Amino acid sequence: MTGPLGASTVTAVSSDGETIARARAAKVPGLVLIFADQRPAARIFRLKGTAIELGRLELAVSDTLDPSISRAHASFVFHRGGWVVKDLDSRNGTFVGSSRVDQETPVATGTTVRLGGALVLATLDVTPFEQHGLGIQEGLVGGPALRAALDAIAVGESVGMVSSLMIAGESGTGKELAAKAFHALGGKPNAPFAAVNCATIPKDLAERLLFGSRRGAFSGATDAPGHVQAAHGGTLFLDEVAELPLDVQSKLLRMLETREVLRLGATHYEQVDVRVCGATWRNLREEVSAGRFREDLYFRIGQPEVRLPPLRERREEVPWHIQHVLDDCRHDRPFSASAAFVDACASRHWPGNVRELRSEVRRAAAAAAARGSDVLVVEDLSATAGAPIERPTAVATAPAFPHDEMAAALTAECGNVVGAARRLGIHRNKVRRWLERHGVDAEAFKAR
Repeated sequence: MTGPLGASTVTAVSSDGETIARARAAKVPGLVLIFADQRPAARIFRLKGTAIELGRLELAVSDTLDPSISRAHASFVFHRGGWVVKDLDSRNGTFVGSSRVDQETPVATGTTVRLGGALVLATLDVTPFEQHGLGIQEGLVGGPALRAALDAIAVGESVGMVSSLMIAGESGTGKELAAKAFHALGGKPNAPFAAVNCATIPKDLAERLLFGSRRGAFSGATDAPGHVQAAHGGTLFLDEVAELPLDVQSKLLRMLETREVLRLGATHYEQVDVRVCGATWRNLREEVSAGRFREDLYFRIGQPEVRLPPLRERREEVPWHIQHVLDDCRHDRPFSASAAFVDACASRHWPGNVRELRSEVRRAAAAAAARGSDVLVVEDLSATAGAPIERPTAVATAPAFPHDEMAAALTAECGNVVGAARRLGIHRNKVRRWLERHGVDAEAFKAR
């Protein structure tokens, strides 16, 4: 049988002859063309049989055939649940990473393979690409992994069960974009969207900034609304919500339960109509276990949770992000990227995810322009672009800096960088730079 999206369905027959139709889509191995003719692409090659052979005609995306691709360029064989690529004596070679294929070479799922000026992604299942698509929609770059996460938000909203949402994911994965998608599904035209980065709020100002204040509450206090009031009728997005102090977490929980807020210095509660979307890169369950996040707040705001996968799990998006940036760089000349440049980007770790990639592409475009070219090549990438960040190895005890206020703050906050920064009234990046300069891991201060 064939499902509505071309995926196979499985039919089971019970012992008494009754047929039970299972709408369970079978995985379909295949390849996805993600870059060709110096542009992002999205073409699916389903496995039919045991192998897929690609060449100039199969990889053509325009009327002009790419001369860097041979007529019969490479063969991909699906064997024992994985892919094996073989170059078919092509003129310009087949590459996995920076290595040219000279014999049958296993290819891990999610790996890009370069055939002349084209890039294909090997995958064990092409059905997510068929279901969710790949490209730019309404200014948002997205592939199957990201679209599936956003669809999960839409499904919860459609059944009217979502008044709060938690978005988990590394820095730079697009958590605010997901929060805005959650907000847009609220169905209220022109409703406010108030975004707050909780990691940047000074600890002693958190309550006032979130809930507002009344004149006379403290020296110099005025009647001022907080972020909650600013989001009335719409959505309050609390990025890095796990960084909120515990006493403020309790007030946030009360606001969620009662839909009332008490300004600092006030005696009467105000009614508010606010949907809350939280985001964090931390594991909230571990934070609850460690006593850094309230258990009752976790069960109120921590579910449902949508995880945004890191860019290294969304390699198919890389060409589209690159092109999106290059389109914005078209001031004096149009820029394009070579297949080798895109392949190098798709193969890297990108600890800063989309934010880091886009920043590096802008820098690479400037480097290309400086050498008088409008085509980005691998050499335009900096040596550290997309490289994993090596963390200093933790030691058993913290180093002794008895007269250093940074060490004292880290000790007082048990190695919490954000807490130490708040205590000193500085940005957390200054604390991180201090740690790097001394070759110390923040975890070391937990043992002091």
